[in-house]
Amino acid sequence: MKQKDIALIAVIGIVSAAVSFLVSNKLFVTSDNRQQQVEVVDPINASFEKPNSKYFNAGSIDPTQSSAVGADSNQDPFNGR
Repeated sequence: MKQKDIALIAVIGIVSAAVSFLVSNKLFVTSDNRQQQVEVVDPINASFEKPNSKYFNAGSIDPTQSSAVGADSNQDPFNGR
């Protein structure tokens, strides 16, 4: 390749890049597309209201404790008896 050919290819590349940039800004990025609505979130604060004392009290059932209903002497419950 001659030096003139390399310069011509570089000039054509730069001109085509500039034209495509300007055309794409006019076609794809309109002023309507630049504005978007977003949801506003309430700020988080450190205050925490007490839970309902009807459900959370000292006499309520503790689900982490094991409970047994009746006396079961069967040590092997899955043997089919």
